[in-house]
Amino acid sequence: MQQKRKIVPPVYLVLTMGAVYAADRWLPIVQWVPDPVSRPVTLLLLALGLLLIGHSAWSFSKADTGIVPFDPATSLVTGGFYRFTRNPMYLGMLLILLGMAFKMGSLGGFLPVPLFVWIINRNFIRGEEEFLEEAFGDSYLAYKARVRRWI
Repeated sequence: MQQKRKIVPPVYLVLTMGAVYAADRWLPIVQWVPDPVSRPVTLLLLALGLLLIGHSAWSFSKADTGIVPFDPATSLVTGGFYRFTRNPMYLGMLLILLGMAFKMGSLGGFLPVPLFVWIINRNFIRGEEEFLEEAFGDSYLAYKARVRRWI
């Protein structure tokens, strides 16, 4: 039996980045952000997003567990940024999208961003949480009770 290929979250990030760009160009709803303001905010959002993703990947590597959503986790990572959000990698991707949309300068660029959140929740987070509950039981349930899904 042939294994079904699965799309990983960074693919959705790249597709949504394209949608942000297209929406900004085709639906230039209210050009609202002056460039002197957009540059530092954009850089801050992008830097925070990359920091969240990079540190989270490092935390997984340090814990010797898989980073790919479809690979089984061998340990529960709850330190670092995982103390504040159960999904810092996805939050990092969201910040990158918000930074890009902010730089575009029109409200149209923000329109695809909620779709990204919906796709990640539906296609990844729900399944990951079910697996983690099954694999780590009460430890994960206690962690889930004290740390929010996104922020």
